[in-house]
Amino acid sequence: MPEPGPGEVLVQVGAAGACHSDLHLMHEFDAGALPWGPPFTLGHENAGWVHTLGAGVRGLEPGQPVAVVGAWGCGTCQRCLDGLETYCERPDLAPVPGGGGGLGLDGGMAEFLLVPAARHLVPLPDGLDPLGAAPLTDAGLTPYHAVRRSQAKLGPTATAVVIGIGGLGHLCVQVLKATTAATVVAVDPRGSAHDLALACGADLALPPGDDLLDQVREASHGRGADVVLDMVGSDDTLAAGAACVRQLGDLTIVGLGGGTLPVSFFGIAYEASVQTTYWGNRRELVEVLDLGARGLLRSESTLYTLADAVQAYRDLAHGTVSGRAVVVPSDRYAG
Repeated sequence: MPEPGPGEVLVQVGAAGACHSDLHLMHEFDAGALPWGPPFTLGHENAGWVHTLGAGVRGLEPGQPVAVVGAWGCGTCQRCLDGLETYCERPDLAPVPGGGGGLGLDGGMAEFLLVPAARHLVPLPDGLDPLGAAPLTDAGLTPYHAVRRSQAKLGPTATAVVIGIGGLGHLCVQVLKATTAATVVAVDPRGSAHDLALACGADLALPPGDDLLDQVREASHGRGADVVLDMVGSDDTLAAGAACVRQLGDLTIVGLGGGTLPVSFFGIAYEASVQTTYWGNRRELVEVLDLGARGLLRSESTLYTLADAVQAYRDLAHGTVSGRAVVVPSDRYAG
């Protein structure tokens, strides 16, 4: 069991999400592509209970339910002081350059998680337990951050297209419905994903294909999508998103599918913006957890025991997980 040093906090893990990006870490990134490498324990989407406080930690109590902020920056550069530790400007001073628990350092696929600073913990609001909170720390926070970047373009007459209704996509639909008045169109080849999207509040669920652009235009009164949020990021989905986005719209690439999008003057609608996002910040996580506690944001989760965590990743790779795969280290949530 890890021993927390000064300023550190030991968390008993209640739940840890299995993220599709972990598969990229396992199989796709060449040696040297990241500033760190194995061995380390996976699991960057975590919630649990405070177990032990290191010397000098204030404001937390043993037994208190908490969510873990995933990106661990240096804490002293301007980005970190602004709460944007995902974009730490001094990664050489961070616990691990450009990463955190489950990303270069031991994460939550274990009974206990050592967190290097109390600022990386957010107390859970009433009405939300660690099982419900864990997927929201990434699968909820990442689309929330992406939606906030385009908030000004998501008024009542706007249309938002979400491509890929998996772990992130089904929560993206809920974020859009909870925080905007836009019409939400979900795109996925699977019928089960259509059912999930509609259950999450999507106004329309469509398969990809030659008719997609016409169907999106019909749903948007001929204009096209004001905002496209691509949760996949493959060549095909990027091309579909670029075709659907309207003039002055946003195409936001969230998924790590490895695709590329050629951009030229006539290759995309005039003044459309193509942007990427990475995770979200602590303040946004507080807001996401509040939405979860109020019942406005809920992860559809498939549970696995810690002993079956490898199977969770197999199922994730084969696309057979409904919603988010969540690993539960203890029997607290059995049944």
